[in-house]
Amino acid sequence: MDGILDKVYEAGLTLKAGCGIGYEYSTLRPRGAYVSGAGAHTSGPLSFMDIYDKMCFTVSSAGGRRGAQMATFDVSHPDVREFIRAKREDGRLRQFNLSLLITDDFVEAVKNDADWPLVFPINEKEIDEVDLNDETQIVWREWPQAEGYVANREGLIACRVYRSVPARRLWDLIMSSTYDFAEPGFILIDRVNEMNNNWFCENIRATNPCGEQPLPPYGSCLLGSVNLTRFVENPFTPEARFNWDEYRETVKVFTRMLDNVVEINGLPLHRQRDEITRKRRHGMGFLGLGSTLTMLRMKYGETDAVEFTEKVSRELALAGWETGLELAREKGPAPIMEESFTVTEEMLRKRPEMRDDGYKPGDKVKGRVLHARYSTYMQRVAGVAPELVDELAQVGARFTHHSSIAPTGTISLSLANNASNGIEPSFAHHYSRNVIREGRKTKEKVEVYSFELLAYRALVNPRAMPFSEQEEEALPDYFIAADDVSPMQHVDIQAAAQRWVDSSISKTANVPTDYAYEDFKDIYLYAYEKGLKGCTTFRFNPEAFQGVLVKESDLENTTYRFELEDGSTVELKGNDEVEYDGETHTAANLFDALKEGYYGKF
Repeated sequence: MDGILDKVYEAGLTLKAGCGIGYEYSTLRPRGAYVSGAGAHTSGPLSFMDIYDKMCFTVSSAGGRRGAQMATFDVSHPDVREFIRAKREDGRLRQFNLSLLITDDFVEAVKNDADWPLVFPINEKEIDEVDLNDETQIVWREWPQAEGYVANREGLIACRVYRSVPARRLWDLIMSSTYDFAEPGFILIDRVNEMNNNWFCENIRATNPCGEQPLPPYGSCLLGSVNLTRFVENPFTPEARFNWDEYRETVKVFTRMLDNVVEINGLPLHRQRDEITRKRRHGMGFLGLGSTLTMLRMKYGETDAVEFTEKVSRELALAGWETGLELAREKGPAPIMEESFTVTEEMLRKRPEMRDDGYKPGDKVKGRVLHARYSTYMQRVAGVAPELVDELAQVGARFTHHSSIAPTGTISLSLANNASNGIEPSFAHHYSRNVIREGRKTKEKVEVYSFELLAYRALVNPRAMPFSEQEEEALPDYFIAADDVSPMQHVDIQAAAQRWVDSSISKTANVPTDYAYEDFKDIYLYAYEKGLKGCTTFRFNPEAFQGVLVKESDLENTTYRFELEDGSTVELKGNDEVEYDGETHTAANLFDALKEGYYGKF
């Protein structure tokens, strides 16, 4: 209990500093488990999540900025179904994004329609209660900590089987919840750890709030994004082109800038500061991909757009690692590169090629070698730049991680004139954003236009408008938005970038409200097959929540029912304006604020 509440204090300090936080809650005992030290049965992980949720709302309310938190949860935890259903309760855990840690074993169980054991590690004190050789009682799993638990020589932890459920039934619960409530998200945790550049000293179990940075305990995401629209020449014409030379040079300069920011990180906890200075990881990404594709007359999700996405990600990676080598020679590599690590059976299990190269347990090896030669991601880089990776193994890189694609919602709007967010297509070309303004009792609806529409009107046709039936106002067919892209196309774009992004990508596959569940339910399996590290989806569902970005057609087609004190009801369209409590609100935002319990609390 002391440890849990200590972390609440640390989280409060972190949120107060303007940072977001990710936590894994499946390391907590399942509901009903006996805690010998307390002489009582635990209330389970979800009850402690409620504490963090209230803390986050309180801190962010005082600071005027919404707090951001990610909660991750292992798909094998006995309380996993409670976690999946948590947000079905109005107002609960609204300061969290929720993501499941999905393992390869679980996906294979789903494919094979097998049973799936729900488990939790056994304490060393409980070893006499079970037979470690009985597969009906015990399974051996990866676990983020070994202290106090029963481990084998390969680093796997003995976990007690509480019960088994059909994997397919659990999968259907996940997908139906995602369809209706846009959560939980999907983190392929085995792939995250397999592709982690620091595979030899980290066991990742959580991410930052939007999922683009899988991080170890006290790890920090230092993020920055390149605006791709700035490199388009002759937009909307047959001569439209992307200036690759300028782009590469910008990435190199920006890499140096992000590396400098490590020195002035301003993180509130000393363990956070120690972590970032030891590894110097940062996450450079890009914004405006969707807008850029439109300016180049490509359709997001189609073959040429997928190829462009892979190239723009690969060039960012190569330019970044070239600069990482230059910086290491100028200023020295990240301290972890000079550290010596002892080879273990667990390391040889994860990287059998090390055994082939003659390593055995007890050998010492430098971090720079484990990073450059035995990171699966850096092996991929070596496939196109072998001499670069050879030099990184000899010198060490200035940082352990370089790339990550963030959602960039705020900076895309405020600094890039509403270019498309991160790796996304534009949500729409004319839509509304629900923004929080201090002192207002509900969110305020603000109309916005996409960057590419504004550019097209300035450069080609000042009368152009989406959905216009007038020929002189029509947009070209390559002006598409999120709803025009199939879920599979969303995944294809993300997969193209993920090959060259060493951290992860924040990406949402938007689907229309009327998109059929049967067509939706296998998107996560497709994401798994395409090599993604994670995936999230969004389908507008006014019964569940009001999104940040909203199309006028969705509001017009949605009826909200208000019950008055006298028992009568009033029905309003989502975009109707309502005078209530001295302010004007849209019906949709007023309904959401009252239902979710945040009315008047900004």
